[in-house]
Amino acid sequence: MKTVAEQMELARKAQEAIAEYTQEQIDEVCLAVGWEVYRDDNIAKLARMAVEETGYGNEQSKIVKHKRKVGGVLHDVKNAVTVGLIERDEANGISKYAKPVGVICAILPATNPTSTCGGKAVGILKGRNAVIFKASSRARQCTAEAVRMMREGLKKVGAPEDLIQILEDGSREAIAITELMHAADLVVATGSGAVVRAAYSSGTPAYGVGQGNAVAIVAEDADVADAAEKICASKLFDYATSCSSENAVIIVADVYDTFMKEMQARHCYLVEGRDRDTLQAHMWKVNAKGKLALNMDIIAKSAQVIADGAGIGVPAGTDILLVEGREPIREDKFHDEKISPVLTVYKAQDFKDAYRILCELTSRVGRGHSCGIHTFKREYIEYLGTHMKTSRVTVRQPMSAGNGGHPFNRMPSTATLGCGTWGGNVTTENVHWKHFINVTWVNEPVEPWSFSDEEMWGAFWKKYGK
Repeated sequence: MKTVAEQMELARKAQEAIAEYTQEQIDEVCLAVGWEVYRDDNIAKLARMAVEETGYGNEQSKIVKHKRKVGGVLHDVKNAVTVGLIERDEANGISKYAKPVGVICAILPATNPTSTCGGKAVGILKGRNAVIFKASSRARQCTAEAVRMMREGLKKVGAPEDLIQILEDGSREAIAITELMHAADLVVATGSGAVVRAAYSSGTPAYGVGQGNAVAIVAEDADVADAAEKICASKLFDYATSCSSENAVIIVADVYDTFMKEMQARHCYLVEGRDRDTLQAHMWKVNAKGKLALNMDIIAKSAQVIADGAGIGVPAGTDILLVEGREPIREDKFHDEKISPVLTVYKAQDFKDAYRILCELTSRVGRGHSCGIHTFKREYIEYLGTHMKTSRVTVRQPMSAGNGGHPFNRMPSTATLGCGTWGGNVTTENVHWKHFINVTWVNEPVEPWSFSDEEMWGAFWKKYGK
């Protein structure tokens, strides 16, 4: 077992070896690595290992996730320029040159341990960097296998295998990850709030994510059947391991009953009365630290497993459990993030009321992350874009797919969704290959600009005086 210092030395040597790679060479590296975590036989194995080791999600969804996330990143980087001159502005005398960041520490979540690993590796390598992954303690074996596969890809094209490593020192994990974050040139943290806070406090530049709690509005003009279909597909996918899975839906009163019928036709079951209280007691329990927290036994499990665990009866074939949200929202635990196929539904009087509920939900949990809306009204879309304190507004799409990039939109493909200062992050962007390069600005002399006092303040003086 290597120490952090030994792994860093290997990573730096590997990165130095590719620092002068041409664009064609590094593109070949990305294709080689990407193929290993995209090909059907490998990802079937990784999906099986991830479910068996973590107990989260389901195999078929994880296979699709590999295709979507790794394929999406490969699509995004295919024609991107990350070597040498990447931009030239003749009029302003500015040239921009891309340089590697160096060695990146990438912290992975247990919920998506192998697809996140694969997508991150491709984006990081595109900038001619090396990466050392820190696997979740629940997902070491499947992550290690993904890394082994990608190292095989590096070997095929003659690139140093130590460009991709997994943190080995598990005997003193807390100390090792701290050492790795300090030693790296950049930290990318995808995981719990505690993990992200540790990354930001490491003293190393870091990108992290905010807490999820994706909420969608179904407006009165929505195609209700289409909205229900997309919300169900999104919520059910991998048993809601994604932070972008709809955690709550706010339906305008005019279409509420129709929407609920559409949901129930898609194997959703409304949990009511005492069963609702029983379900809540099962989903949130006092943990070892004495705090009420999400029960680990329900995270990314099927609706049937959750219902059985709670001791409530549901119809055979139930895919999603529905719970009607109550107000005051702060007093109802079902407003919280659930990371499971349990969906809270709220009835709003109109769009204005839906916006009020949306703001309160995401201000309590999920600040800055995302919201969605099913509508064709530009005024509603533009209102959310203008007023909502969120990094993403996803329109008429399943949010678990749309937020992180998909062929049906042009969001950058990633599993790391910045939430801006609202969510305690340094960016509102989808963290992708552009965040893994340094850029040198070369500025050359041009015709100087100038202005007169009258040009600058003339209109101001007329209005307010000097």
